[in-house]
Amino acid sequence: MLAEGLAALAAAGGAAVVQAAGTSAWQGLQQAVAQWFARGDGARQRVELERLDRSAAALETARADERAGVRNGQQGAWQARFEQALENLSDSEREEAAEILQGLLQRHAPVDGAETPADGPMIRGDVSIRADHGSAAAVQMRDVTVGIPPQPGPQQG
Repeated sequence: MLAEGLAALAAAGGAAVVQAAGTSAWQGLQQAVAQWFARGDGARQRVELERLDRSAAALETARADERAGVRNGQQGAWQARFEQALENLSDSEREEAAEILQGLLQRHAPVDGAETPADGPMIRGDVSIRADHGSAAAVQMRDVTVGIPPQPGPQQG
C-alpha cells in the first residue's frame, strides 16, 4: 500500500490526464506521462501513448449524459495505473519516480482544472499588467476582478 503522499500524487496524475485531454496541454502531458511509464523502453512508450490516446478519445466522444461518469472512470483508471507503477518500484526507484512525476505534473498539467487556451499562453503565478500613457491591453480571463487603480502621486510622475 502506498504512503499517503504517493497516493495523492497518483490521484493528481489521474486528474491531470483527464483535465488535459482535449486541451493544448495534452500533447506535452501525454508525451511526459508515456515517458514516465516507459522508463526508457521505446516499445512501452508507444503502448502508453496509444493508451493515453484511447482515454482522450473516450473523453472526447462521451455523450453529455455520460461525460461525468467517463471522466470519473478515466481518472480512477489512471490513478490506479500510477499507484501500481509506484508500488512496483523499489524504495529508491519509487522516490526518484515520484520526484519525476511531481515535476512533470508541475510543468504540463492544467492548473486547478483550468483548460489551457489553444490560442495563447497560460500564465501561472502572479501577473502585473500595466497600461502607460493611454495604452491598453486585452486578455481573456476567468474569475478576474478588474478595478481602476489609484492615480499616481506626485512622486510617481
